[in-house]
Amino acid sequence: MRLGIGRWATFGIALLFFVATFLYSESNYGPSFGPSIAAAQQTPSGLESNPTAGNVPGGSRGNNAGGTIWNNIRNGAEGTVSIQDDKAARLIQSEGQIWRNFRSGPLMKYGAWAMLGIVALLAIFFLVRGRIKIEAGKSGTTITRFALIERIGHWTLASSFIILAISGLNTLYGRYVLLPILGPDAFGAISIWGKIAHNYVGFAFMVGLVMVFVMWVMNNLPTKTDIAWIFRGGGMFSKHSHPPARKFNAGQKILFWLVIVIGVSLSTTGISLMFPFEIALFAKTFAFMNFFGFELPTNLTVIQEMQFAQAWHAIQAIAMVVVIIAHIYIGSVGMEGAFGAVGSGEVDLNWAREHHSIWVEELEQAEKNTEPSGNVAEAPAE
Repeated sequence: MRLGIGRWATFGIALLFFVATFLYSESNYGPSFGPSIAAAQQTPSGLESNPTAGNVPGGSRGNNAGGTIWNNIRNGAEGTVSIQDDKAARLIQSEGQIWRNFRSGPLMKYGAWAMLGIVALLAIFFLVRGRIKIEAGKSGTTITRFALIERIGHWTLASSFIILAISGLNTLYGRYVLLPILGPDAFGAISIWGKIAHNYVGFAFMVGLVMVFVMWVMNNLPTKTDIAWIFRGGGMFSKHSHPPARKFNAGQKILFWLVIVIGVSLSTTGISLMFPFEIALFAKTFAFMNFFGFELPTNLTVIQEMQFAQAWHAIQAIAMVVVIIAHIYIGSVGMEGAFGAVGSGEVDLNWAREHHSIWVEELEQAEKNTEPSGNVAEAPAE
């Protein structure tokens, strides 16, 4: 009972946090928040042409020679410097305005929409479908779902991601959600320690990602049974309609590959942000994509590389948060008996037969071939 209350509390806290995030992202934020989304969308074309219409801001130098100089500087003209930092030769990096507008506008707004949206959809699904029960009831017998090393890999990945998600969301939304509530001192301390945790816990996330990939990749390759599972919605939307599945069903395989692909990209961009100006990811990536008809810029400065890395890192992180919220729901509140797989490693035999019937049959057949008189995979429930 206490575990069930804890799950409900976690679900409720998550819902309240993301609702608050959404409400704050939709509000005005005050003058320090930055330009509007419309301004963010208009900035690139303005910079490519004549951002100040040939005028120096304030009119202090007139509209002719001074305006031409300003226009050139605003569009990235570089001088020469005697120090070792070549970046200092560029007085104004106009792409920084574009990056800031994107981060302060579309990224925050649509990120909040996505996170609030998945919570709302899951809440509606729960109200309509209810908790997915073990239809045959608990058998009193359990079967080993995941070994200890598999659970260690799962929880290394899961716990590190939760820390990364909270600290990352604080970086994006904390100024507008937590600062007014906690005050500057508490918020400052949380943000500093959150940043430190984000940098170091990221390596634990990479370790967990490698462990999960090595242990589960062979069981997550697509098979013919996945097609039937998808067409029947995995039995999620109606009772008595669980399609057959192996150790991982099609939904879990989709989740697996989303986590691996997004996780690798998050790790790569994360490393580039931890060691700024050292790794150029996007110029080479854009050059490769241009072979397929894209027209992306390839002559990127090191600062532009960092801006692309930060924007892409944030987009992927929000996408991963959305995916993991759905995963947490189905593994706890949404489905009876599912949490035991990554908790104790044991699941009820009837649960396994309903959701992974082919896998159970394969285990039982393997046991008959090795020990015809017994069934070592099954153990009495405690």
